[in-house]
Amino acid sequence: MTPSTTLPTPAPDATSTRTVDTAQRAQIISEALPYLRRWRGQTVVIKYGGAAMTEDALKAAVMGDVALLHYVGVKVVVVHGGGNEISQMCRQLGIEPKFVDGMRVTDPETMRVTEMVMGQIGKNIAQLLGDKGAPAVGLSGKDGALLRARKFKDESSEADWGLVGEVEKVEAGLLHTLAQQGFVPVVTPVAPGHDGETYNVNADTAAGAIAVALGAAKLLLLTDVAGIFRDFSDKSSLIDALEARQAETLIADGAVSKGMIPKVRCCMEAVRGGVGRAHIVDGRTPHAILTELFTDTGCGTMITRDQ
Repeated sequence: MTPSTTLPTPAPDATSTRTVDTAQRAQIISEALPYLRRWRGQTVVIKYGGAAMTEDALKAAVMGDVALLHYVGVKVVVVHGGGNEISQMCRQLGIEPKFVDGMRVTDPETMRVTEMVMGQIGKNIAQLLGDKGAPAVGLSGKDGALLRARKFKDESSEADWGLVGEVEKVEAGLLHTLAQQGFVPVVTPVAPGHDGETYNVNADTAAGAIAVALGAAKLLLLTDVAGIFRDFSDKSSLIDALEARQAETLIADGAVSKGMIPKVRCCMEAVRGGVGRAHIVDGRTPHAILTELFTDTGCGTMITRDQ
């Protein structure tokens, strides 16, 4: 009888490792098929801001995510912020930034800086998307009468924010035309008013208004927080999903406060205006956009219309 021989298990080499990686990648792509079918031809509005705009690795991930969505047939509109860059330039010019209730007080001099800085940011984003193979067009609310604004007023406050505006009208036809021609619109949220002034519009609220005008399937707000918490001091209280009326209650109870209030209100108004879903997404997470669209778990808080 021939004695049995135990063969040594071969050590994994580079080839076998690549095979495993390739198989895993193929499986991931295969599992994405239902999501690709679901979102193809749909409109997604992304508000781009926070760390995702300033950290190189996150910026590259966002540009890649948007380019991928474009190539699989999703109609993407990007609305960008730039508050940190505006403050930095203001200080360089000897203008001390001033905020009331989380919103920038915008005098005429600050408005000139805002329009200059934000316009440059928009063009840079368009270039970065183009470098990824997704042709993009940077435009402000002034271009093609895209946005019309009125002076922002808060009935519960006597504060005057100067040239801060809220969107009164969106010319959706221009954005539809760009999308049909294969371009990704990159919108700088400054807008003219009927009084001839130029207004600084909050990027979250501008993105919400644009999403409503386009009848978007999704609105994504990239932020530097994980989402909405029932108690911000308790990180285990993160809320995965809630209806607009529940979000309204969290604001009234003080669970949502400060800079989160305009973001949450923006989402509430968007879904009540016809947007399918609105999401506050953790932009500090690499590929947060793909995680939100192509997985069941997502990476933030989803707000839906009232049932």
